[in-house]
Amino acid sequence: MAVKIRLRAQGCVNRKMYRVVVADSRSPRDGKYIEALGWYNPTGKENMKVQMKPDRLQHWIAQGAQVTDRVESLMKEAAPGVFMEHNTQERAKRTKEAKKRRAKA
Repeated sequence: MAVKIRLRAQGCVNRKMYRVVVADSRSPRDGKYIEALGWYNPTGKENMKVQMKPDRLQHWIAQGAQVTDRVESLMKEAAPGVFMEHNTQERAKRTKEAKKRRAKA
């Protein structure tokens, strides 16, 4: 089962809000999810746009959950410590894969 951290649409027409959720990658965008990690309100005030639970976010990333691009950019704003750690792990993973490819060639 592939798990992703992604946005789930909520609210009404022309007043969308999004929940940051952990969900199975095969479930629909607004379907069932495992855990809610926070929310994102694109029309909110500057200091009330994003809220996330950094400890739970870090837990799911450690479990191997993939983070979507949009959530990653929101994570930079709401949980910068978790973002930095995630970024360094991703870089290390990419360099390791590149070394493997070079060794094969």
